[in-house]
Amino acid sequence: MAEDKLTKRADDFSEWYNQLVLKADLADYAPVRGCMVVKPYGWALWENITAVLDKEFKATGHVNAAFPTLIPMSFFEKEKEHVEGFAPELAVVTHGGGQELEEPLVVRPTSETIIGYMYSKWVKSWRDLPILIVQWGSVLRWELRTKLFLRTAEFYWHEGHTAHASIEEAKEEMYRILDIYERFCLEEAAIPVIKGTKSDTEKFAGAQITTSIEAMMWDKRALQSGTSHYFGQNFAKAFEIQYLDNNNTLQFCETTSWAISSRIIGALIMVHSDDQGLVLPPRLAPIQAVIVPIFKTPEEKIKVMEVAERIFKELKAAGIRIKMDDRDNVSSGFKFNDWEMRGVPVRIEVGPKDVEKESVALARRDRPGREGKSFVPQADLNITVSGLLVEIQDSLLKRATEYRDANIHHPKDYEELKKVIQDGWAFSYWCESRECETKVKEDCKATTRNIPFDQPDEEGICIVCGKPSKRKVYFARAY
Repeated sequence: MAEDKLTKRADDFSEWYNQLVLKADLADYAPVRGCMVVKPYGWALWENITAVLDKEFKATGHVNAAFPTLIPMSFFEKEKEHVEGFAPELAVVTHGGGQELEEPLVVRPTSETIIGYMYSKWVKSWRDLPILIVQWGSVLRWELRTKLFLRTAEFYWHEGHTAHASIEEAKEEMYRILDIYERFCLEEAAIPVIKGTKSDTEKFAGAQITTSIEAMMWDKRALQSGTSHYFGQNFAKAFEIQYLDNNNTLQFCETTSWAISSRIIGALIMVHSDDQGLVLPPRLAPIQAVIVPIFKTPEEKIKVMEVAERIFKELKAAGIRIKMDDRDNVSSGFKFNDWEMRGVPVRIEVGPKDVEKESVALARRDRPGREGKSFVPQADLNITVSGLLVEIQDSLLKRATEYRDANIHHPKDYEELKKVIQDGWAFSYWCESRECETKVKEDCKATTRNIPFDQPDEEGICIVCGKPSKRKVYFARAY
């Protein structure tokens, strides 16, 4: 596996990505069209992601629950915009137990409808609010064009669904979650993201406001990496989620929903990885450091393994996710390539000379070759490796941020926008009309990504039509 070279990123980015997911042992193709099997290494990465987010959600008062996978078709017909948005992607069950069902059931593409129905049963008084529930699981959307992790028919996520007594409280929830997503991407995934509001065309079906975090991939395309929605009373009215306020007046709830899915693994790959394979940020990597003992004779093996095992215990005790590669059926070179392909942040090499010198060789994955190699004492190695993991994490974020910023352009007119958007992002004033948005989409195959919260003080003119404009937007080609 590890000795097969990847297609180079610069030669064919799409094929490089597909090969890397398979060779790094993250996932494989399932026998069902458009679906994937997440392998143990890929699932361990997803577990690290979910553990961080689950802790964040619980710290802000959210609780976990589980709702059915099958949803009555009639539920989707209650909220007009929602059913129109999801109709082409629905997978429908018409038979069960050998008989045709009285009402078709939809394999959930998202859970606003079933959760809205349940909230209508649970909410009676203002004292029942807010409801802050998160569901972890998978959903199914019948995608025509699929790609492992990025866009599969079935994918994994959490979906938060909350109900509130006031508009202010619901919007505060929407922005609070978006802040959690931004912090996760910056601090854990080392991915610089831009927070903002989606246009009316790009917002979630049934939402009044959709906010998102957008990230730039290595091929300069955008990836929507997380969303948080304010529904107002749309779903509350469709499913009669009502409560008696403290004046004994019947009111409709204000609701939100939000999610980050397993496509964030695709983002990790496309932001950080290289021609040698996966590059993972240490805070999320399933294995943070791997020890590779090197020896030729039985005598050397005894001495090397004694040191390697001691180092393993010391690093494990320090809380480092450590792996000992003591395979005896492959060469050291194969092991180096294998762990590079899997993106392990630090490789620790221990050979006979290292035993004599009481040192080890450290190789950092973010700097392949000689540039990332160093020789350090075995003494206090847990401190050395811990510090190196922090350094690598910071380095990955810095590199990704500099790359993104270098590829965001400020075109002076529409002709220049059409050029720069072929190989980067454009940050331009936009009149926020559907017509100008459609023109860019048709001319450039690019979409508005989001209208960032941070805006220039002065107003400008729309890059497309020249009319006065109050806000700038990011235009980019996207996944």
